[in-house]
Amino acid sequence: MAARLLAHEVADLCLGKPSLKSLSISATIRHALTALKSTDDTHISIWSCDHHHSKLDQSFVNECRCLGKICMVDVICYLCKEENIKNPALALDCPVSVMLSHDTNVVRHVEPATSLVEAMDLIIDGAQNLVVPISSRTTINSKWKQNVHHQELVAHTTHAGLGEFCWLTQEDVIRFLLSSIGSFSPTAAYSVESLGIIDIDIKTVNYDSPALTAVELIKNSLVDQTSVAVTDDDGILIGEISPFTLAYCDETTAAAITTLSAGDLMAYIDCGGPPEDIVKLVEMRLKERNLKGMLDEFLMHSTILSSSSDDELSPLGEKMKSLRYSRSSSYSARITRRAEAIVCYPGSSLVAVMIQAVAHRVSYVWVIEEDCSVVGIVRFSGMLEVFRAHLESMMN
Repeated sequence: MAARLLAHEVADLCLGKPSLKSLSISATIRHALTALKSTDDTHISIWSCDHHHSKLDQSFVNECRCLGKICMVDVICYLCKEENIKNPALALDCPVSVMLSHDTNVVRHVEPATSLVEAMDLIIDGAQNLVVPISSRTTINSKWKQNVHHQELVAHTTHAGLGEFCWLTQEDVIRFLLSSIGSFSPTAAYSVESLGIIDIDIKTVNYDSPALTAVELIKNSLVDQTSVAVTDDDGILIGEISPFTLAYCDETTAAAITTLSAGDLMAYIDCGGPPEDIVKLVEMRLKERNLKGMLDEFLMHSTILSSSSDDELSPLGEKMKSLRYSRSSSYSARITRRAEAIVCYPGSSLVAVMIQAVAHRVSYVWVIEEDCSVVGIVRFSGMLEVFRAHLESMMN
């Protein structure tokens, strides 16, 4: 069984993976925003070339690379920057390149024959996505071409019939290892504390603090593929502001972050949709701060700050509700994502924590004490380090 596991290549993990949807580096943030709303994927890959061109010579194909990825969280955080809050229209017309990570290791190109162990090493070194060439998917392409409007903006990563690309995530590798968890006995049964994979360097924000003060923490947690813990004055975990939840919101969340406390923001991004009183609070504060342009741009110049009747949701509330469900209805597990944090204890076993993370489609689990005080966080990358060390012992 050990030899069979070590023999696996990334191509084995690509079976059934859809081809990437892409945007050119020359696209604007507005293009990216529209692209994100037109797909069920949470991320769009950004490339140095334009995959809409049907005639690409071989040298062009060889030089065309995936430069990174963007998601709704990138857009939201960018719009929360001080210089963009008052002029979102100008911000949305900026090139998408301003949101790309400067870390070139976040997205890495690999060949299908790359070994599972090599892929794990790349992820441990900081890679979040491994871009892998795959054979052309004619059935996927034909289905995609039925949607002409979306095809005008987002293209599949096909190079003149030379093939497509998919990407593997940390979650894909963890799921694959979980299917062979018996090979990692007894390590998988050890506690996360005994394995030394509880990261105490965590990001926290007080429940009553302005959500705007957490923007940098949110950006960093997106890079680290973790989350921001929302705590009270005693360090008790109340909930979280997670990029995994924000990725299924829309750009109007920037208005909520600008005006609400961290605690109110948790209620705003909850899967059930923002409560009407919170929506009205956002509208009132935007009006007080003369930030009407922010919502006017997002709601296509409709009147957002006008008073709404007691038995009627405001335009912002209606839009938030419709967009939230339209973006998440394709995958039922995502609908259940809430601001409530996923937690374990120092004595929880590695395999139990893995199952928790995979079941909730997150790449981390908070570690707390019995009194709900935060101890730290366990990440997929830490789990992979344990499995990599176990595989190393198997090879010796």
